Amino acid sequence: MKRLLLCLLLVLFANPAFAAEKLIIGVTPFPHKDIMEVAKPIFEAQGYTLEIKEFTDYVQPNIALANKLIGANFFQHKPYLDNMNKEKDLKLVSVASVHIEPLGVYSKKIKKLCDLKKGDRVSVPNDPTNEARALRLLEFQGIIKIGDGSLVTVADIKENPLQLKFFELEAAQLPRALDDVTIAVINTNFAGEAGLVPARDALAIENKDSPYANIIVVREEDRNTPMTKALIKAVQSPEVRAFIEQDLTSRGIVPAF
Repeated sequence: MKRLLLCLLLVLFANPAFAAEKLIIGVTPFPHKDIMEVAKPIFEAQGYTLEIKEFTDYVQPNIALANKLIGANFFQHKPYLDNMNKEKDLKLVSVASVHIEPLGVYSKKIKKLCDLKKGDRVSVPNDPTNEARALRLLEFQGIIKIGDGSLVTVADIKENPLQLKFFELEAAQLPRALDDVTIAVINTNFAGEAGLVPARDALAIENKDSPYANIIVVREEDRNTPMTKALIKAVQSPEVRAFIEQDLTSRGIVPAF
């Protein structure tokens, strides 16, 4: 009897079908990949394996998730997810908030926003939610005035006393465009990749109470699975909080849990 049980156990452990369940999560480079590297051993200690797949844009991680090429993603805030769900009928849901990345205004040509001159060039993200965030930040700084609405674009600018020229670019391209414009409004993750530190380099930055927390996203049917619960536990662990507070706060990133 003991020999039979031993044989059965050997068969089970030798069969790949009984290996630890694997999750592939799509992330953008900084700080999402860095945070997931901290969360990975905590997730895997719960009986799973984690593969971190890197993306460099804001569209493909949601498409890949909807098409079941990955099992979760971590790169976006909820307003962006809501807009993507509406536009593409993706049926993706947020399950956990992890951190906040404030948008910042950066420049290689001026030291203060009051140094802006008539006709200066300004670049902003071209995706709907981040473009609206960028324009609202500039409005808060008294540079422009915008009409009502949540997903405003440059077409909604009502007052532009300096007759600034606006350029809508893919978010990842904004740091590289700094040489060609006077100011650029850049997401913290892409600013960090370019060596920009919000606390040191931003001429203006979103308030820390910004509602745009970065979230873990899964397919609707996976919202309450044991694997999803394990992932939530990992990304909202004390270890992840400590990493954000100790290593990322100086770069403008704060915990959202």
